[in-house]
Amino acid sequence: MSSPRVLVLRAPGTNCDEETAFAFEKAGAISERVHVNRLIENPTLKDRYQILCVPGGFSYGDDIAAGRILATRLRQHLGDLVQAFAQGNGDRLILGICNGMQVLMRLGVLTEGVGEGESEPATLTWNNHGRFEDRWVHLAVDQTPCVFLRDVDKMYLPMAHAEGKFVASDSAVLAQLREQGRLAIRYSRGESAAVEDDVLPFPMNPNGADANVAGVCDSSGRVFGLMPHPERHLDPTHHPAWTRRAEQPEYGDGFAVFKNAVDWFE
Repeated sequence: MSSPRVLVLRAPGTNCDEETAFAFEKAGAISERVHVNRLIENPTLKDRYQILCVPGGFSYGDDIAAGRILATRLRQHLGDLVQAFAQGNGDRLILGICNGMQVLMRLGVLTEGVGEGESEPATLTWNNHGRFEDRWVHLAVDQTPCVFLRDVDKMYLPMAHAEGKFVASDSAVLAQLREQGRLAIRYSRGESAAVEDDVLPFPMNPNGADANVAGVCDSSGRVFGLMPHPERHLDPTHHPAWTRRAEQPEYGDGFAVFKNAVDWFE
């Protein structure tokens, strides 16, 4: 098919929409930044797009809780849009980055089907040290159906959040997500691609997340949310040590997330 079209959702406080739209375009997609109010006024706009992306930032100032207000607006006014991308005919993708993952978690699309009817089988809460954390982290990709992580075993990306600690309601929920390959990407010890379940110490695990979880996907692998920012490592010169590398890769680690999404439609 022709290049997929991406709806990059904006709201008051969103601040990574331009970089995210650029990342998709660099990967070969056609992206458009659309404000949530515009979609509420004309929900049929959703029919133009194959990918929905909720980018990073601080939607509605992270009042009440990070991502809560935007998720509530989507649930109340655009529930059909969310379902069209999350379920539909299996021909669409959803990506949530940082605040976008927080929104997807509040909507329940990343944990659907687990927890035996619990309203929130898992959530994102405050980092262990109770403050905003901004640093680069090593990540390992688990065995997962996630479309966005195909042929990726490890990544090095920047993270920047205060409420990014993934917490499951109980061990059964965590085990079910793990067995289904939905704990897609984890904080790791270093450049090795080893996945560990025991919580790593700070700063390797920057927030204390259960099982070192940095990103989660739905059971189909078409809906993915992660707390680190792939759009901030598209080019090798984005790497903090790029001047000390003997050889430069063609792309930064984060580029694969967007390229995999575009290639899925070929």
